[in-house]
Amino acid sequence: MESAPFAGLADIDRLAASTTAAGVGVDVRRRGQQCPLPTAIDRSAFRIIQEAVTNVVRHAGTSRCRVSIDYLGEELRIEVVDDCGGVVEVVEGAGYGIAGMRERVALLNGHFSAGPRPEGGFRVAARLPVPPVGSAAR
Repeated sequence: MESAPFAGLADIDRLAASTTAAGVGVDVRRRGQQCPLPTAIDRSAFRIIQEAVTNVVRHAGTSRCRVSIDYLGEELRIEVVDDCGGVVEVVEGAGYGIAGMRERVALLNGHFSAGPRPEGGFRVAARLPVPPVGSAAR
């Protein structure tokens, strides 16, 4: 039996459409030259965005969020931001979503942050190093 392919950044528009259909609009913004990414980075970036968007739907109490994907050659940056008007309380150890995102990024030697924004809402951001084309890590 053949297993289903894993989702990657090519599936973000489908994720955005299904989330929008569920009641939370997702604005996807891409910057930079899109290029093939190592499978681990592509899959992890998708899963981080998916979890962050799911958290917006479950916890933010807002009708919109923004997903930014920046292709910077040696680095991929992703960010999910909502504009929740309420106060978001981050409880360490509650649930596995943020911890799981943090772990995915750490395994790829990247940088992760998540927390309330000063202007309101919540931000999840990750920077993932991308090995040069032709390197063994690709």
